[in-house]
Amino acid sequence: MDFLGFFQGQTGQAVLPVLIMVVIFYFMLYRPQKKQQKKRQVLLDSLKKGQKVLTIGGIHGEIVTLSEDTAVLRVAEKVEMTFARSAIAQVLGKDQK
Repeated sequence: MDFLGFFQGQTGQAVLPVLIMVVIFYFMLYRPQKKQQKKRQVLLDSLKKGQKVLTIGGIHGEIVTLSEDTAVLRVAEKVEMTFARSAIAQVLGKDQK
């Protein structure tokens, strides 16, 4: 039995919609999510002392110290807060604060 002959039988007719759903799932959900995770990991790996950042909770601050798992942010004069490194949502540009 050849490949196209398989899809002409009853078994092939049942498998084809499932196969199409898997392909759609891959291109619509899985692949974009992986790209977004990779982009986020690059952002977290590129953090440096002195950068102004925004946390997922909406707190603006400047990175004072970094470790593998945590980041200490200066949120006001003489006020420093420790966050999980993964809590940083974005790096702010020079024109943002």
